[in-house]
Amino acid sequence: MSAAPVNLLEFDLDGLAAFCERLGEKRFRATQLFRWIHQRGASDFSQMSDLAKSLRGKLEGAAQVTALPVITQNISQDGTVKWLFDVGAGDAVEAVFIPEDDRGTLCISSQAGCAVGCRFCSTGHQGFSRNLTTGEILAQLWFAEHFLRKHLGVSERVISNVVMMGMGEPLQNYSALVPALRVMLDDHGYGMSRRRVTVSTSGVVPMMDRLGQDCPVALAVSLHAPNDALRDKLVPLNRKYPLAELMEACQRYLAHAPRDFITFEYCMLDGVNDQPEHARELIALIERYRTDGVWCKLNLIPFNPFPASGLKRSPAPQVSAFAKLLLDAGLVTTVRKTRGDDIDAACGQLAGDVKDRTRVTQRIALQRQVPLQVIAAPPGGD
Repeated sequence: MSAAPVNLLEFDLDGLAAFCERLGEKRFRATQLFRWIHQRGASDFSQMSDLAKSLRGKLEGAAQVTALPVITQNISQDGTVKWLFDVGAGDAVEAVFIPEDDRGTLCISSQAGCAVGCRFCSTGHQGFSRNLTTGEILAQLWFAEHFLRKHLGVSERVISNVVMMGMGEPLQNYSALVPALRVMLDDHGYGMSRRRVTVSTSGVVPMMDRLGQDCPVALAVSLHAPNDALRDKLVPLNRKYPLAELMEACQRYLAHAPRDFITFEYCMLDGVNDQPEHARELIALIERYRTDGVWCKLNLIPFNPFPASGLKRSPAPQVSAFAKLLLDAGLVTTVRKTRGDDIDAACGQLAGDVKDRTRVTQRIALQRQVPLQVIAAPPGGD
């Protein structure tokens, strides 16, 4: 029985070169093939006119370019597009394209579900099924880029930025993530700047260090609380990698980062982490680890409520007051504009359809029995 065809979206350029070498082909043939797949969006080998006929013959039956089936596509009034992709066995993941005047950003999923279980995240409440493969991560970009070119009637690149902020914790799927990042950065692939590819993490400290060595891109850290007592409840991973360890890892990452700052994401939760006391603690936390100049940017995110969370969005005046305290302390601070809210595509709302293999919903139900009104750390605490 012949082996199943290999999905060429699974390979970065080195991986594709090794595959072509097994077929008896030289590396430049892999580069040509790589360009056809990623730059031109081709999946039919017969269309790849500058490939040798002999190579096209070898590829037929041995390889394929396999897209993810699209279950649904929704377009927001503001132009945001959300896709639900079928990744098999009852699992589905979401990706979102966010158009802006100066960029086009694609938010990509790295896992079917998420095992971290953050209190304010719809995906986290859904549970975890499995890691996506490199090909499944890249298939979201491959489909979105070439769909949008046809939809908009343009030949130039539409997606200028990629953020690994969709479903899942990217650094818990490290072996599949890094080859996907390399394809995004490769000049023969999508040719993106390291500054325009962002990995978001809830704080997997050892993998942050590895990413800095292996494939440094822009880094966003889901902070969401200024002290360990509160962050333990909002981001359970904090119990394993508390704030002191996380902040030190951020400092180490800066030595390799393409930007001279780390982005700290902070979801604004009414009465939970949005009080002046929290702002002052946050300022103290950041100042404790700042050496010279600006080393971080704070991105305040209006919470997007969903029934299972039991949480509410901070009122706009409260968000503004919180931001002013940070700005007055000299911290670079922005408030994220909510996009795609009408199609549930905003931050924290992505939830495809996954088979929960981790019973995370039961754990979150137990967490909800613990009050979240932790206003500030005890004296002497972080």
